[in-house]
Amino acid sequence: MSLSTINKITILGSGIMGHGIAQVSAMAGYNVALRDIEQSFLDKAMEKIKWSLNKLVEKQKLSQTEADKIFARITPVVDMEQALKGTDLLIEAVPEDMNLKREVYAEVDSLAESRTLYASNTSTLPITEMAALTSRPERFVGLHFFNPPQLMPLVEVIPGSKTNQSMIDMATGLVQKLGKQPVLCKKDVAGFIVNRIFIPLVHEAVYCQERDNVPMTTIDSAVKFKLSFPMGIFELADYSGLDVIHKATVEMHSRDKKVIRPHPKIKQLFDEKNLGQKSGKGFFEYKGDKYERINLTEQEAAKYNPTALIGVAANNAAWLISNGVCSKEDLEKALKLGMGLKKELFTTVQEFGVKNIVHSLQDLAAKYGPFYDPDPYLVKYQD
Repeated sequence: MSLSTINKITILGSGIMGHGIAQVSAMAGYNVALRDIEQSFLDKAMEKIKWSLNKLVEKQKLSQTEADKIFARITPVVDMEQALKGTDLLIEAVPEDMNLKREVYAEVDSLAESRTLYASNTSTLPITEMAALTSRPERFVGLHFFNPPQLMPLVEVIPGSKTNQSMIDMATGLVQKLGKQPVLCKKDVAGFIVNRIFIPLVHEAVYCQERDNVPMTTIDSAVKFKLSFPMGIFELADYSGLDVIHKATVEMHSRDKKVIRPHPKIKQLFDEKNLGQKSGKGFFEYKGDKYERINLTEQEAAKYNPTALIGVAANNAAWLISNGVCSKEDLEKALKLGMGLKKELFTTVQEFGVKNIVHSLQDLAAKYGPFYDPDPYLVKYQD
């Protein structure tokens, strides 16, 4: 099960993640089968890959000959048996629905050759649960690419409870060969590393807005300019998609009540199909197809103290460290590469004052319950 035995990769699902993973795999020299249930989905995906490669040619990062060779390495396929023939590694990138994954893995397991290794690009679903749906849980790993895979450098590598070490080593080596940076999530916990911090923050931002009665742009300005985020938290939620956030919330909360304090607003937006940038409206309204940035300013940031937000982020980060999910260094690397933080989270924590943050969390816990109880790592960190 070494990296040298991987020649053909099959990607299941040709959506934004699937076709992006197919492209980066082909760019690294692999032969790729891109499989979906309808030819029209595959045609659209191949058009997007061609467009993306043409952009790289325009920017002189690839020659036209190289782009043509990369494109030729990707074969779109509808038939599952044909897609899996001769496959060394399968990367599943179908929508985040456990029932759908169950159906997919039942079909895959009945057709895949015995040598085929399994990986899932899930962003929140437990690897152990998915691996248990197959006949080879020891050769099943999570490879969580970030959106869009062509541009985002981070891939979280998540072993399930039965994943063997050689599979982890292969997955880590593959990520590096694809030109990405792996971070090992040592335990299969709800949300893994980045989403365990990001998703609860979206809910907390809504609670902050309610409690403090301030505009969303004020909170977002403070998040961007005081917490060193690449954009505001409401803006980031709209960019990610409220459907993605809602589904992740349901999955994470059903498995670990302590990880998240769901605010009903997220489900409401999802039910109303106000999904953010992609639907034209989420927390904010958007016009046209081009990605729009929300106007956030340092002047507006000065009007808001985001201690409660940095507190929730720091508390979930502390939980990951104290529970041995990742080291502090790997946590900071994941947040920088996966969320675009411009400054280390714990540097910001120190700037706000660890004692202030712990006191803020204790006050919130007294009013709103144990979700806010400060993690022992954070309490110790203030000493």
